[in-house]
Amino acid sequence: MRLIPALLSAMLAMPALAAPTHPLDGLSAEEYLAVREILSAAGHLPDSARFPLIELHEPDKAAVLAWKPGSPIPRTARALVKDGAETHEAIIDLTARSVTAWTAAPGEGMILFEEFVGAMELALSHPAMQAGLKTRGLTRDDVFCLPLTAGNFLTDAEQGARRMKVPCYLNPTGSNFYAKPVEGLFAVVDLGTSEVIEIVDTGALPLPRDAWGYTEAEIAERASLRAETRPATLAQPGGSNVTIAGGMVEWDMWRFHLRVDKRPGVVLSQVAAEDGGRWRSVLYQAHLSEVFVPYMDPDIGWYWRTYMDSGEYGFGLFLSPLRAGVDCPAYATFLPAMVHTDTGEPLEIPDAICIFERNLGDPMWRHFEIFAQTPDAPVPAEGRPWTELVVRSASEVGNYDYLMDYVFQQDGLIRVMVGATGLDAVKGAAATSMADPTAAAETRFGTLIAPNLVAPNHDHYFNYRLDFDVDGQANSFARVGLVAQTDPASPRQSIWVTEAVMPMTEGDAQYRVSPETPALYHVMNHGVTGALGHHPGYMIMAGGAAAYSPFDPSDPPFLRNAYIDKTFWVTPHDRTQRYAGGEYAMQSDGTDTLATWVGADRPVHDTDIVVWATMGFHHVPRMEDWPVMPTMWQGFSLKPHNFFPMNPAITARLPK
Repeated sequence: MRLIPALLSAMLAMPALAAPTHPLDGLSAEEYLAVREILSAAGHLPDSARFPLIELHEPDKAAVLAWKPGSPIPRTARALVKDGAETHEAIIDLTARSVTAWTAAPGEGMILFEEFVGAMELALSHPAMQAGLKTRGLTRDDVFCLPLTAGNFLTDAEQGARRMKVPCYLNPTGSNFYAKPVEGLFAVVDLGTSEVIEIVDTGALPLPRDAWGYTEAEIAERASLRAETRPATLAQPGGSNVTIAGGMVEWDMWRFHLRVDKRPGVVLSQVAAEDGGRWRSVLYQAHLSEVFVPYMDPDIGWYWRTYMDSGEYGFGLFLSPLRAGVDCPAYATFLPAMVHTDTGEPLEIPDAICIFERNLGDPMWRHFEIFAQTPDAPVPAEGRPWTELVVRSASEVGNYDYLMDYVFQQDGLIRVMVGATGLDAVKGAAATSMADPTAAAETRFGTLIAPNLVAPNHDHYFNYRLDFDVDGQANSFARVGLVAQTDPASPRQSIWVTEAVMPMTEGDAQYRVSPETPALYHVMNHGVTGALGHHPGYMIMAGGAAAYSPFDPSDPPFLRNAYIDKTFWVTPHDRTQRYAGGEYAMQSDGTDTLATWVGADRPVHDTDIVVWATMGFHHVPRMEDWPVMPTMWQGFSLKPHNFFPMNPAITARLPK
């Protein structure tokens, strides 16, 4: 993906950049190229330089909120520039075409594709790796290797290092690339020095034989396919009700700005709801903050598999094209995403986002009035169909595919959903059945899901950054507990009342949701009063997505991801604090994370606040997850609470 000399020459005379239409628009192809040109002209871009990250350097929030369509739009980019062992952070003024900051980066940037390829080749070229393959009856031509981030277990040798660990698999004979792991053999590669530090070989295990393909033709070879069914599909014969202009999306009672960043993927900004002819702000911004996937196997080849999928790999970089009729309805609107290559060139991912309206046949609301019925004039139930807007993307990070949905409802509610599918990570085993003598030990930390294959237990944690602006920036957070109470004057002795507690500082604004201590969690604006005197607010409903953390507080993977210890954290708005796992997740040590920021104990009452919401699930694999997993959905909701004067969905019209 290196620029050819002709393109380099053309860049020197590059025309003016394509004009953005909004201050929060993602970087365009021309702007990615401009970043390269400006850095090169400033002497910061030797041929060996690579870009772990280029992204929009957002303007201050006040400037964005003050901006009006048609006004000038200053454009600034932020880039991490890696050259050998050195990484610098650059701020590039695209409008003035100058580098305004060039500083040494305090941590390691995201993995480069070039590093994947290099680590694979280093591992396979090492004599000890080739010897390990030979003892298993294999050569380097029989396998491919998969470099994986190695985490940081806070040893002296790991500090300042940039490492990957590289296990291998038999070359696939079908669609499943992960069906035949070469267990007990992996390389430890130092990316900074481009050398193999160690080859670990704990002994050969039987190699899995089945290709376990998952295409229809491959499945038909091993099982009888069901009789073909008549399709049951969603349709929209009248056309879409969605308006998309640049990055702005408008539908029914909702409007918002949409872009893609390399690390979090889809970023929604300036989410507003229409109420009585005026637009009212709900969120300034919402996006994925971090994804933590720790595997629960202490084996030497598995204990370090504690991935930070967003910060180390990138949900935007690994967006995959969506398929009409499978990933999204055929009538959906499909949008591309613009990211960048290792060398900073623009890379467009086609059909990376789909936007569609959905009606599954459920009512949004209904009522059948029995007392209105007469024999001669029956009155039908009154109601409205449940129609919603879905903004969907899918990121394939290794073996997993994550569907990421933002769902907007006509009752003012927003759902944030994650659907996990794809392939289980599998570990080679001697057992082919639970009756085998090795099965009990080999399945201590996982499940035998196929002959010679164990899927280890693991967790998925997703943290979202929710910058609330409920009717403005002066917001407060409240925990509204449901507290049992008795009344001596009443025969009822089992009632509950609500008791609200508002934290004043971020040190007190940390909450673990539990069914044993039921509560509601609100963001509200005390400077605004509704028609009945209520202060408008939005509730964050964790539902069943609040995940238990099994980690010891001293465990290094937990120190790097301590945000999973709480369901909700609240901090003041700070545009430099976007990721709960820290700006530099790769090889991080946990000293720059959400859990350390809150040590400043900043005020969070009646000010501009950000809520960090963690959801997740624990995955105990099962045979039904193989060879490809049914999609497992988890999510949370943002629900209006005294924000609207009545049910917003009541004003929706019946579609004709």
